[in-house]
Amino acid sequence: MTNLSLVSDHPPVIDWETSALRVAETLRADAAARDRAGQVPRRELELLRAAGLLALLNPAEHGGGGGSFGDALRVVRLIARADASIAQLLSYHYLHLVNALWRGSPAQAERLSRASVAGRWFWGGASNPRDPESQLTADGSDFRLNGRKTFASNASLADRITLRAEIDGGFQVLTIAGDRAGVTHGNDWDAFGQRLTESGTIRFDNVWVSRDEVLGIGAPLSPRVSLVVPLHQLLIVNFYVGTAEGALGEANAYIRSTARPWQASGVSEARQDPYILEHFGELDVAIRAAVALADVAGAELEAAMARGDDLTPAERHKAAAAIYAAKVNSSRTALDVTSRIFELMGARATATSYGFDRFWRNIRTHTLHDPVFYKAREVGNYALNGTITATPLYS
Repeated sequence: MTNLSLVSDHPPVIDWETSALRVAETLRADAAARDRAGQVPRRELELLRAAGLLALLNPAEHGGGGGSFGDALRVVRLIARADASIAQLLSYHYLHLVNALWRGSPAQAERLSRASVAGRWFWGGASNPRDPESQLTADGSDFRLNGRKTFASNASLADRITLRAEIDGGFQVLTIAGDRAGVTHGNDWDAFGQRLTESGTIRFDNVWVSRDEVLGIGAPLSPRVSLVVPLHQLLIVNFYVGTAEGALGEANAYIRSTARPWQASGVSEARQDPYILEHFGELDVAIRAAVALADVAGAELEAAMARGDDLTPAERHKAAAAIYAAKVNSSRTALDVTSRIFELMGARATATSYGFDRFWRNIRTHTLHDPVFYKAREVGNYALNGTITATPLYS
């Protein structure tokens, strides 16, 4: 049987870290200017494609990169150091690809994986659970799709869109071509952060859906599907941590090259100012702790995924609790670091030309989509009661 675990037995064909670092350096060079322009990130997407990063998780036997989930998490973190918007695009691509392949039948999953590699597909989604469900109705042996969703990240650029829709009192997950007739995009994303994530609205007006595009009809779901939401959360953890690392890295360069010491400091260089040293150290410690928690959570996720169809609810909860603890910590750490760097750099660092505020704006915008206090509640529930609070598509 073809291995559809998305973690191939073959060694990676690409040095993923080197590839991601090259992309990050290209993105970093004009990150502030691109953030100000707020244009559709087509060039940025092509950078990800050309580097092979879109196919990282596809099995090598399908022509993909054969990388592990650990590779994908590391890549997202490295890209986020330069540009959190593009890190979100990449992380959501991985999420929607995995969701489709795990929910499909073995034949569907193999076809989609091979086609994704061959077409160098970019994946998006449209399943915001706080909106009314899209509706799927029978049309002969096929279906028609109608609905409207907000926060459809990646969708306007996507070759394939994964979404869920209600049918006959239940729901099904399906995947359709991004340019299918009847699919329209609002192009109305105007938040002050994550400006390049293409997270606007999407409409489905009587969109034709073939029966084979509805995933796993009539088949029982594998227990590993329960890991889709924790995977999503851990991808977010890593682009939060990477954003904090990127912000502190920019502060490092600015302090060493441009910042001036306070006149009462008694030193000739800002990088020797005792208060800057102390506070820079505190931020560095906070990031080290966030990285450690993210890595522990990554190991827990890999262990749970390795269980495959033998995964138990208790094993799933253990992995989810580690991931949600990392989510709580990374959210607070990234918000703190991206704000406090200005105290170390000084007033001149607020100049628009530097664009250092983008790090905070990006984190502040994204952390509002999934309230962190609900994740803290879930961590507490696991610590006290050994379970995770059920919240559809968020837990």
